[in-house]
Formats: sequence, structure tokens, C-alpha cells
Amino acid sequence: MKILTVTMAVALIALQYRIWVSRDGVRSVWSLERVVAAHQALNARLTRRNRRLAAEVKELQTGTGGIEELARSQLGMIGPNETFYQLIEPAPRVAAPKGAAARKGGGAK
Repeated sequence: MKILTVTMAVALIALQYRIWVSRDGVRSVWSLERVVAAHQALNARLTRRNRRLAAEVKELQTGTGGIEELARSQLGMIGPNETFYQLIEPAPRVAAPKGAAARKGGGAK
């Protein structure tokens, strides 16, 4: 009976070792769960992006408003009854050296 008890205890320890420590044990399951969670988050992000792109494609196929908006923003389209105004910022003034004003207009005659 003692041999059977020892054999069963050794078998139990070997099985527990395989579950908790070995490469195919619980650590592997935890690692795979983290990988699955990361992939699920990536899939959710890509699904949202695909829905946005599908909505944009549908809008471009059904109406001219989306096409006109893209042409204006990306290609600089101007309509037939519109006027284009380009505003240019003035260049910053450079201050003249202190002695330059006196020499410019106040020379000896």
C-alpha cells in the first residue's frame, strides 16, 4: 500500500509540474490569452476603420457633394461663379542698425 501511495504522489507531482511549469502549461495559456486580447483590439480598430471607409465610398458613389468636397480640399477646385483670393502674410520688418538713420539723411554738406 505504501508503494501505491508513493507512486500516486509522484504521478500527482509530475502532472502538476506539467500543468504549471512546462511549456504547454498554464503560462502558455496565459500568454495566448494576452495575444488573443491584443488581436481582438486590433480587429476592433480595423473594423471601425473599414466602416468609415465603406461609408465614404458609399457617399462618393451616391452623391456629388463628397466628390466636390474632396476636389476642393485636395485638388484646390474653384467653382465657376467663385472668386479665389489668396492672402499673403507681410514679411516681418527688419530693424535698421542704430547709426544707419543718422548717416542716411544727416551727412555733411
